[in-house]
Parts: sequence; C-alpha cells; structure tokens
Amino acid sequence: MVVSDPGPVPPEPDRRVPVVLVTGFSAEANTVVDRVADALAARAGTAVVRHELGALREGVVRRTLRTGARSVTSVLELAHGCVSCTLRADLLPLLTTLAARDSIDRIVLAPDPAFEAEAICRAIDEVEITGVVGRVDGPAGRDVRVDAVLACVDARSWLGDATGDETLAERGIATADDDRTVAQVAVGQVHVADAVLALGHSELDRTRVGAVLSRLAPTAPVLWLDDPSRLRPADAEALVSSIPVDARRGRIFDAHAPLLRGQPPLVPEDGVSLIEFAADRPFHPARLHEALDVLFDGVVTARGRMWLATQPDEVVWLESAGGGLRVGGAGRWLAAMSDSEIEQVDPARRALASLRWDERFGDRHISLVVLAHEADPVEIRAALHWALVEDEELRLVERSPERVADWDDPFGEWHADPCATDDPVDVAQPKDRQSGETR
Repeated sequence: MVVSDPGPVPPEPDRRVPVVLVTGFSAEANTVVDRVADALAARAGTAVVRHELGALREGVVRRTLRTGARSVTSVLELAHGCVSCTLRADLLPLLTTLAARDSIDRIVLAPDPAFEAEAICRAIDEVEITGVVGRVDGPAGRDVRVDAVLACVDARSWLGDATGDETLAERGIATADDDRTVAQVAVGQVHVADAVLALGHSELDRTRVGAVLSRLAPTAPVLWLDDPSRLRPADAEALVSSIPVDARRGRIFDAHAPLLRGQPPLVPEDGVSLIEFAADRPFHPARLHEALDVLFDGVVTARGRMWLATQPDEVVWLESAGGGLRVGGAGRWLAAMSDSEIEQVDPARRALASLRWDERFGDRHISLVVLAHEADPVEIRAALHWALVEDEELRLVERSPERVADWDDPFGEWHADPCATDDPVDVAQPKDRQSGETR
C-alpha cells in the first residue's frame, strides 16, 4: 500500500489574546485616542485599559478598566517613585488576568502620553510576572500578543513636538528626574506604529506631516481625520484590518537588522528627505562628537550603527529625536567574537555580515539613516564624512590599536537608567474603587 505524503503540518493557531495599543501625545491627539478606544470597545469581548498620570504630583497613577458598560477606576501608588515600574507592576499582571477570562477576546491599551509604546511591548514579551495566583511565573507575552500599535497624531503640533528639545518634565507631564524629551516620545510613537490616525485641519499640515510619516513609518496605513467624533467603529476596525501581514506588531527592533523598513520614498518631498550614510572606516570619536550638532537642527530623527576607532569590538548605536540624542552599546561586532559565539548569532545577521566582510576589519562598518525636514542633506553628509578617520589614522587603527585606544573618546561610557530593569515584577496592589463608575 502506498501512503501519500500529507505535506507540511500547518502551524498551531495562536490562541493568545490580541492586544491593540493606542498612543497619542498632544491633548488633541489624545482626543483621537479616546475616540479610537471607544470605537474599538464597541466590539463585544473588548476590554479597554487606560493609565493616566494627571495625579502624578500626588504620588499616584490612575487606571481605568472598561469592559462592556462597566468602568472601574483604580488608584496605584508609585512603586519606589518610578512611574514605569508602577505601570509594569500593574499592567502586566492585569493583562494575564484579563486574558484568562472567557468573556474577553481583545484588549485595548490606551496609556498616558508619557509612556513609550516600545517599552510596553518589550515589557509584555520579556518581563517575568510573579505572584499571580493559579499562574506559572513568566512574561505576559505567554498569554497575550501585540496585534497592532496605533499612533494618533495632530498634524498641527506633531512636527513641532518631534523636532524640539523640550523635556517631558518641562512640559509638565513627567517628574523632574525624567530626562526624556518630548521629541523622543512623539517620534517613538510613530516609529513603532503599525497604523496612524492623523488629525489634519489644513492641506499644508497634511502634506508636510504626511511626507514625514511615509518615511518614518512607511508600511503603516494612515487614516486622516477632520473630526474625531465622526470616527465610526467600522472605520477603526477597517484600519486595524488594513495593517500589512508583515507589520512589526510590537516586535522589538533589532539593531543589526536593515535600518529602512518597507519601501520609504527616497526622493525629497516638500523639504523632507531620507539621508543614508555608510562607511567602511570608523569615526574619530572626538570629531564625531563635534559633528553631531548637524543632527539637531532641521532633523526629525537619525539612527544607526557606528564603528568608533577607540572601541573596535563594540557596535555603537546612535538614535536621535529632535534635539535629543541617545548613544549606547548594541553588542559586539562578529569580528570580535569567537567561532562558538558567532554560531549563536541570528543567521540573518551573519548573512548580512558576509556580504560586507573585509579581510582586515571583518563586519565593522557605519550605517546611519537621517530623516530631515529642513536640514541640508549635503551639509549632513559633509559633517559625517569629516568625522571619519583619515588614511593615516586608518593605518593606526589597523596596526597600532593600542595607540588609538589613547585618543580622546567622549563616548567611552554608557548611561543606564537604574529603573530600566527586566527584574521580575510582583502584582501591584491598587486601591480599587469598586463602585462600577469612573471617577
């Protein structure tokens, strides 16, 4: 008897409860957030969770949970003064609890503007939850999955927020020890978005901001709104359904992956342009430090991998938003790893490295992408080229690394936020107001 080949076994269906994360920064954008949350809540089986920092000066965070027609507000005391830790300690166990309810098949999160969507997605996937009765310890990502990240923007104010240098504390929406900038959050919300809802009142706003959105989040469908109150549940559901299959959906960005997602327009439009800068020789750290000023004026964001002459083993990651800049480590170059370490590296990264491998320097390289809205691309490229090591310096990099190590390096130490930890979180103990009404 001949038995036919049944073919490949289909993958197991993902039974985790989907999460839709809706973000917005300005007051107008948050009006859109509220409307989107209301529209999505119209579908039976949807729970809506909203955290607000309006009472932060009182040392508390307010959380509203809405299921159907019932809404309950809880007051959370700050976990050792840290807003992010308080959110994680409350939100993550709450997600697992909601996911266990048969009556809930979707969760909509509408966090306060001060919370970064990427940080929430990372916490869902990576932070271990302990202390939930009847549940084995582990991350919330075991019970829920991020199905969509929606960013709501107001075209009149978003570009100004995305290119400024004001801090959240100066804006009055964070504590004094929070040094994050408004631009960092505004840009970050759109960059991780799978879809965008944009409030636009003029053709000029729509054209200019639209050119930025198409380059910052090129795969994200954009729904333009004149009046948020006219958004129907069908409109919100259609937008979520239009998200491409290969959208990011909360996946954490890999610093070694290609920097450009999708197919963003590479031709300048209304003064908005994408600038790609690549080099097969390192930056001189002191000259780079001086040259970075070119990324602050007229630039929405810059990001990418850098090779510093004084740190030949380290991949240095640069990311800017408006007038703010982050520089940190992104692991080591493959050329600095042992064979056994390389075997543990993602095959996609190894494949990309093999295409650019150099006999002297291995996979070391510089790859940056700059999104400018007013800056001159020629000036940006010239400043970055000036910061590269010259031929004589390159010979020292190759033959006398001990001498190069003595060069002045303003990037010699990375800063780590003491609260940016992946330590397990225990269940927060909110003071629930169980009246069934929002207060």
